[in-house]
Amino acid sequence: MKLFLPSARELNWLLIVGFLSIGYALYMRYDAIEQANVGLACAGGLDTWLCASRKLLVLLFQNYVFGWIALIAAGLNFWRPSLVLFGFALAATCLGIVLYNAGLSSLAAGLLLLSFARRASGRE
Repeated sequence: MKLFLPSARELNWLLIVGFLSIGYALYMRYDAIEQANVGLACAGGLDTWLCASRKLLVLLFQNYVFGWIALIAAGLNFWRPSLVLFGFALAATCLGIVLYNAGLSSLAAGLLLLSFARRASGRE
């Protein structure tokens, strides 16, 4: 019985996905969402990509979209482990934890850890 464990090369790609998603989430949280100047400028009618991204992210995290996507993807990965699904669930979990959906995203992180104890599907 071979367990679902990424190789060294696959783990490097997962690290890149994780760090990029955490970096983007931290940038958006602390430089766009929580900045009072940016909020006032966007509320005043400024039409930039930062204001559009800020508005979309606020809408998504108010409705717990990041947490639910992370939990569903981690559940699917737990049921049938695959590297692509693990990477998607990892990115959604990182975004959810940083962007105010920590409850559901932490459950997803637990499922991602448990998926390492599952048997690999379709691998040699």
